[in-house]
Amino acid sequence: MTLVGVTHAHGVATLTLDSPENRNALSAPLVQDLTDALTRCGKDPAVRAVVLTHTGTTFSAGADLTRPPDPAAFVALLRQVVELPQPVLARITGHVRAGGLGLVGACDLAAAGPGATFAFTEVRIGVAPAVISMPLLPRLDPRAAARYYLTGERFDAAEAARIGLLTAASDDVDEALAPLLDGLRRSSPQALAETKRLLTAIVLETFDRDTAALTALSARLFASAEAREGMTAFLERRDPAWVL
Repeated sequence: MTLVGVTHAHGVATLTLDSPENRNALSAPLVQDLTDALTRCGKDPAVRAVVLTHTGTTFSAGADLTRPPDPAAFVALLRQVVELPQPVLARITGHVRAGGLGLVGACDLAAAGPGATFAFTEVRIGVAPAVISMPLLPRLDPRAAARYYLTGERFDAAEAARIGLLTAASDDVDEALAPLLDGLRRSSPQALAETKRLLTAIVLETFDRDTAALTALSARLFASAEAREGMTAFLERRDPAWVL
């Protein structure tokens, strides 16, 4: 059973994260299924664009704390989205947390509806938004990144658009995506691939420079005593010991 649904229409492949029982958390199986689906899209000349969306009320809750993906596999997935020849668009109608924001940041374009909320919750469980910083920090307003990384505050779609996380925030996410997809359908595959390469060059430089260090940082933090306490507190629905 796949955790990522795939449909095709008018040159657009829609990949749907379909694990609503755990809020589309980034488990090892989901990461593998999404990697496989993206690989097929990248090789398909009939695909002009890829839309990444979700079932349920959450786009992605971040890493699955019960079945976490291998850090290297998750980094490879983020890089795959950035390097895919076709533009990848995030379609968000629900909540996005922690590692899920990494997926949004890796996408070329992103739109969200009024029910979407966002939060970098890593600091609240004793870790840091390490590897997801590679696609995110080159795109985000620096002052906003500092605020939301450090506080773990929740923010809405309008704020996400203001700080550079989203292309558009709209009362109707499909209406917002329609002109973007129309433009992509009218563009040549060669032109889209090369233009995307220009746009993602700085992001890929960040991956080349920082992958090893940030993967090691993430592993060290997740293995720490504070992270164990933070994750246990989260699963037990209580405050961790450090909360004053």
